[in-house]
Amino acid sequence: MPRHPPWHAQPLAALPAGSDAGLSSEQAAERLARLGPNRLPQAVAPSLLAVLLRQFVSPLIAVLLLAALLSLAVGDRKDALFIAAVLLLNALVGGLQEWRAERRSHALRQLLKVQALVLRDGEAALRDAETLVVGDAVWLESGQVVPADLRLLRSHNLELDESLLSGESLPVAKQADAALLPETPLAERSTMAHAGSSVARGRGLGLVVATGQATQVGRLAIDLQTIPPGRPPLLQRMDRFSRSIGLVVAAAAFLVGWLAMVRGGLDRLDALLFAVALAVSAIPEGLPVALTVALAVASHRMAQRQVIVRRLPAVEGLGSCTLIASDKTGTLTCNELSVRRVLLPDGLELGLGDEPPAEPQLALLQRMARVAVLCNEADLHHRDGRWQGRGDPTDVALLQFALKLGWSREQALLAEPLCDVVPFEPEHRFAASFHARADGQLSVLVKGAPERVLPMCGLEATGAAPLAGAGLRVLALAEGVCLDPLAEPSGLRFLGLVGLQDPLRPGVCQAIGRCHQAGIRVWMITGDHPTTAAAIGRELGLLQSADAVVEGHELDQASERQLQRLVASRCVFARMAPHQKLQLVQAAQRAGHFVAVTGDGVNDAPALRAAQIGIAMGRSGTDVAREAADLVLADDGFPSIVAGIEEGRIAYANVRKVIALLVSSGAAEIVLIALAVAWGLPLPLLPVQLLWLNLVTNGIQDVALAFEPAEGDVLCQRPRPPAEPVFEALMRQRTLLAAVVMGVVGFGLYEQLLARGWPLEQARNALLLQMVLFENVQIGNCRLEHRSVLWSSPLRSPLLLAGTATAFALHVLMMHWSVGQSLLGTSPLAPRQWLVELGLSLSVLLAVEIQKGLRRHDGRRSFPAGKPPGC
Repeated sequence: MPRHPPWHAQPLAALPAGSDAGLSSEQAAERLARLGPNRLPQAVAPSLLAVLLRQFVSPLIAVLLLAALLSLAVGDRKDALFIAAVLLLNALVGGLQEWRAERRSHALRQLLKVQALVLRDGEAALRDAETLVVGDAVWLESGQVVPADLRLLRSHNLELDESLLSGESLPVAKQADAALLPETPLAERSTMAHAGSSVARGRGLGLVVATGQATQVGRLAIDLQTIPPGRPPLLQRMDRFSRSIGLVVAAAAFLVGWLAMVRGGLDRLDALLFAVALAVSAIPEGLPVALTVALAVASHRMAQRQVIVRRLPAVEGLGSCTLIASDKTGTLTCNELSVRRVLLPDGLELGLGDEPPAEPQLALLQRMARVAVLCNEADLHHRDGRWQGRGDPTDVALLQFALKLGWSREQALLAEPLCDVVPFEPEHRFAASFHARADGQLSVLVKGAPERVLPMCGLEATGAAPLAGAGLRVLALAEGVCLDPLAEPSGLRFLGLVGLQDPLRPGVCQAIGRCHQAGIRVWMITGDHPTTAAAIGRELGLLQSADAVVEGHELDQASERQLQRLVASRCVFARMAPHQKLQLVQAAQRAGHFVAVTGDGVNDAPALRAAQIGIAMGRSGTDVAREAADLVLADDGFPSIVAGIEEGRIAYANVRKVIALLVSSGAAEIVLIALAVAWGLPLPLLPVQLLWLNLVTNGIQDVALAFEPAEGDVLCQRPRPPAEPVFEALMRQRTLLAAVVMGVVGFGLYEQLLARGWPLEQARNALLLQMVLFENVQIGNCRLEHRSVLWSSPLRSPLLLAGTATAFALHVLMMHWSVGQSLLGTSPLAPRQWLVELGLSLSVLLAVEIQKGLRRHDGRRSFPAGKPPGC
């Protein structure tokens, strides 16, 4: 059978007979039962249990589970219970935080049901959009949301706002009888009204040709389920770190166990038990809790700055992103037209906000305002403390322009009653209104395309080039006396040109500047015309004079090498379809970028899902976009993204500080035990004492470290390279240095105490206190990664100070409490021994301060006292 052309390419004569009469109730009910409701697929909100279980999907959690099983296998139930308690606490903290974020995200959904005026049984009636079926006839009018994909049967001055679907910021004219080719792109299908768009002006009648998942919006929603979500940078880095630390700890435990068997005289079983205990104690059990707390703290701070976190690991992702691919309409701009420039007949160009014009120009502006309010079909009212318009966006913008000059449409119509109108038609490209004059004649007021209106004034349409070249939508305004109402207006007086544009959101230029300062590239991706995109790109500082705007068809024709060149050198992309946005994001990821994508429309959803970090608009965004995103901007403001970047970088810095504290402490214990075994000494610390250090004294402090404020201006740092591990060279050097100093000094103390004849239990008690003191000092080293600890007062971090004091006080309590003495083998120490150990604990501070000083001296630092190069 021959294949029918797609609906948009079928002429009206080829459509099924009686399409404009609608269906009977019986036909509609049968099709509804067979095809299902006109509803998009909606993701089911995860249950609290599902969110809790999601917290266990991590290589580090797997390592800890293995350690717990090994402890249980060798009969050490105490260690296994300790680790199980840590894992449960981590799941509760992270799960509750993510579950609350999910609830807040779902609360942003609009609860209003869309209704449609449908022809059924020969009568027009309002029905829920979910009951629409293929074959229904639906009336469209100004302000209505299109409920399904419609093939237009009739259209009168019909213009649709398709920005949420195609990214086109200006209303798109529709014509039911247009002749289109099958390959006509989505944004140019003037015979179709797609679900999710809204009627800006005019009226129409359409035949439902697709509902629910079969609509263009539904297909995008289905495609989202096949696109694998991007993995946040922190998870990628933590996966690599967890695998590395698991291998290192296993190797170290095997080596020390072998030494214990060879040098310490342990049999194989005891050596195995000792190796397992050492591995369990050396693994940073407190890291999952501290990591989750750090992200939860940042999530709370982000929420206060209008960024809602749907998935906890995404908190850090913004701080790690190297590129933000932003939608234009509704994200960088306000998605509402306004008059930006005015060009008077004498060539004087005025911008809103410029110096007040001279009296002759002001009088001409007043006459332009008169045309703007009288030759207009929109309404503008002041409600709830703000001006709200209804009707064609261009007409609303003209009313706002006139309002600034003191004109009101209602008052103007009382003074000059409306007699007749020539409505705007795409083929005519102008509109006119006729008003009664006191002398009995008719005034005619005209607005429209300059090439149509200027000839009516006896002029050539050459003066609009400056405004059109700036990416503005240009309208000419004129007035005159109507001599023949049936003829096209002529002999008019030209008043001037107005240039309209979707204005930038407040603060967006400064926000992009801060992104550049932070070393983050910003792309603008839009479905708009290249001229409009170029003008906005220049205004945002994204486009230099020599740069060109990349159009969608260039991507389709580009090879992989050409695509990579475009990704590396261009920042503004116009006439982009949804699949091309996705193509750009994936190309940037292949080039090594951590990509954050912002958007509010259905057309942004595939790219939002594929990016490492997807950011949706909370107010103006669609449900499809929000479901695909990791973060939601509650205020729709691009500047909030910069706040999120700042909090994300602080969170990542705190994660690194926690890792440095935990790993250096665990490594110090391995060095200590390895030296003792190599020297043939008894085990310096028992497994329960090691767990006390790792889970209690250190556990309290590392959680407090997660609340640490920023170290300087984090937005003056370059993004960390995507391939850089969380445990990078500087951290490895400093961790090794601190671990060796603490392990060697601790071993020296232990060896000397035994040499002086101290009982083994007392030597272990003194050594345990020494390791607690080392932790108290090392946390000060970890607070500041690049600066001296003397630069920042401990009072700047009251929570960390309180956590350190609490951990220390708790250990002192266990030294004097009978329960602690029996559990940990502790006892009080003489004041002289306290002074000795306090002095020894400062050795790690001195070593790290010397290393920081040397690094500052040779210039190898990434966070200087002032701004880094390029800021």
